[in-house]
Amino acid sequence: MSYVDHNEAKREDVWFLDSGCSNHMCGDKTLFSDLNKSFTQMVKLRNNSRMSVRGKGNVRLLVSGAVHVVTKVFYVSELRNNLLSIGQLQQKGLSIVIQHYKCRIYREFTIQ
Repeated sequence: MSYVDHNEAKREDVWFLDSGCSNHMCGDKTLFSDLNKSFTQMVKLRNNSRMSVRGKGNVRLLVSGAVHVVTKVFYVSELRNNLLSIGQLQQKGLSIVIQHYKCRIYREFTIQ
């Protein structure tokens, strides 16, 4: 579950890695490359409040000069910060390593 203080400034260009949230979430509709607005549900936050999910889709992120597509991102218009679910990243086979003040995300691949 996630919690962001409403007094904090909104940062559209920042995504927080969250070990407690079950899904990627974004509050900025313009960041979605496609969005299924018919998908709705409620998410519960760390402070026990609830927010409405108003769609689900894909977001393109530019990281170190390369575009990465993050799929199955919930659109939560009231959310003040963007969240990447560590659990959801791991379900997709990605590895997250936090070491020496840096976080790196790796995709496993095989050479044939």
